[in-house]
Amino acid sequence: MIFLPTTLLALASCALLPTALASSPWGHPTSNRNSTIHNPILPGFHPDPSCIFIPDGVHAQTFLCASSSFNAFPGIPLHASVDLQNWKLIGHVLNRPSQLPRLAETNRSTSGIWAPTLRYHDKTFWLVTTLVDDDRPKEDSSRWDNVIFKAKDPWDPMSWSKAVHFEFEGYDTEPFWDADGKTYINGAHAWQVGPAIQQAEVNLETGEVGEWKTIWNGTGGMAPEGPHIYRRDGWYYLLAAEGGTGVDHMVTMARSRSVHGPFEANPANPVLTNANTTSLFQTVGHADLFADASGNYWGVALSTRSGPSYLNYPMGRETVLTPVSWPSGSDFPIWSPISGTTSSWPLPNPSPKNKKIPDGPMSGPYITEDDHTTTFSNKPGLPAHFTHWRFPNPLHYAVSPPEKKGTLKLNPSKLNLTGLENGNYAGAQGQSFVGRRQQDTLFRYAIDIDFVPEKEGDEAGVSVFLTQNHHLDLGVVLLPAGSATTSTESTFPGHNSSSTEEKGGLVPHVRFRGISYIPVPEPVVVALPEYWVGGSLTLEIKAINFTHYAFSVGPAGRRSEMQTVVTASNAAVSWGFTGTILGVYCTSNGRRENGVGAPVYVRKWVYEGEGQFRD
Repeated sequence: MIFLPTTLLALASCALLPTALASSPWGHPTSNRNSTIHNPILPGFHPDPSCIFIPDGVHAQTFLCASSSFNAFPGIPLHASVDLQNWKLIGHVLNRPSQLPRLAETNRSTSGIWAPTLRYHDKTFWLVTTLVDDDRPKEDSSRWDNVIFKAKDPWDPMSWSKAVHFEFEGYDTEPFWDADGKTYINGAHAWQVGPAIQQAEVNLETGEVGEWKTIWNGTGGMAPEGPHIYRRDGWYYLLAAEGGTGVDHMVTMARSRSVHGPFEANPANPVLTNANTTSLFQTVGHADLFADASGNYWGVALSTRSGPSYLNYPMGRETVLTPVSWPSGSDFPIWSPISGTTSSWPLPNPSPKNKKIPDGPMSGPYITEDDHTTTFSNKPGLPAHFTHWRFPNPLHYAVSPPEKKGTLKLNPSKLNLTGLENGNYAGAQGQSFVGRRQQDTLFRYAIDIDFVPEKEGDEAGVSVFLTQNHHLDLGVVLLPAGSATTSTESTFPGHNSSSTEEKGGLVPHVRFRGISYIPVPEPVVVALPEYWVGGSLTLEIKAINFTHYAFSVGPAGRRSEMQTVVTASNAAVSWGFTGTILGVYCTSNGRRENGVGAPVYVRKWVYEGEGQFRD
């Protein structure tokens, strides 16, 4: 594994520029300056991308991408760009529990919002997706809740409608408007029941659908899904994903003279895959295709930075970009392979007045921005890029509360981060947790907290959270004296444990523990040094290399006294459909009712990216 500064990666990539890209594939000259795409364009937990180019209206000449969110809330993040390089979070489609209340009751970490498709038609933005209850039997039609959202202004959270539901025993649904005025939904039938790409006519306003018919069965790869249809030069082109979501993932295409098929497969399939390669970027698939104002085509897809070993990929499935050559009159488009740095014809170059992405009521930062010493007194509400696991209980959070201005207050939930049913369920009571996506291979995340536990089991801390049954936590917890697994003096040299420990009773401890499908380090429990008790503490998580995190603690404002408690492999949080969230939690560990007990106050919140691995 090689870690290089971005500038060196760009130079190395330009040296391999194919001569075919030196001129436009559409027959007109391009700038002599070739561009370099740095992948991923949406780093961190941003799978199943669907992107469009907005040609008119207030947001004309802007690209907009949606991605899956599963159980995370706010759900279905939207990122905008004018140059395909700099992406800004402008909001979320699913931003109010009233839009889709069922998300509160999902079971299993693989449930929630799967694979949205974003489209712009007749000056309206449409998003079609599926809320999946992944614990229900594959044959149970209630497993799939297919929904339609629409908005006139995607920047305005209140513009996004409540969900309109429609019946389909499958997922990965997309809208398609034909030239004759008819509207269709294309989707992937439940592949373990009967793998197929299916289609039905639909009324997007009411959710009424016609008869579902199979239009393609794929090329023989497992689980044909993620269908998108494009009309061009009298042909209907069908894009799909096959091979499952692991290292055999691939993108295939077919075409027909009729929207209903029959579709003939591209002889050059798969058109995009990194299967059977040594690339860092694996699992490439679930793609979408769009053109810019100059008629140049671009493809987006998901990918994991795992390498072929497929063991260490805590950020999960990310969004990557590649140029696509599609000359007029050609049979099928040609996709450039996915890599960390990809040479391309010039990226869009907006005019100076159009270079800035406008803010909306719930806009967030550009995707590459850090959280530099975030405090919580500037404006009401949490930063837009902060996220919860399912709907948060609003009574559990307060920004700049009167008793401690400038802090973020979390009241404890009865449930800890694992929750109920071996980490599958939480229910409407929720979990007190808020975080932000890990978006860099190397990073430092730290918070300063005030926390005075009152009863046994009261706990607050930081977590690398993937799902309820995959997380690594470092917290301060009140436990009986004698609970320590190691001495204070050996963990924090020069410090003695609390005198309370010698007298018996309850003692504040630092505790690391984790849960995963693979073995994690044994819990580390150590009594808090006596003179740290009652003061502000810094809790820190740091990605120290491609494979490991370090968890550290110390008195706030005294970095020289920070001590590492444990290091842990990120393989424990490399699994499934989502990506890691770094955040703060507060819980009574089931010992008290929801919201009752010692709160935690976050004084300072820092996230600093320290490097990306791209090759």
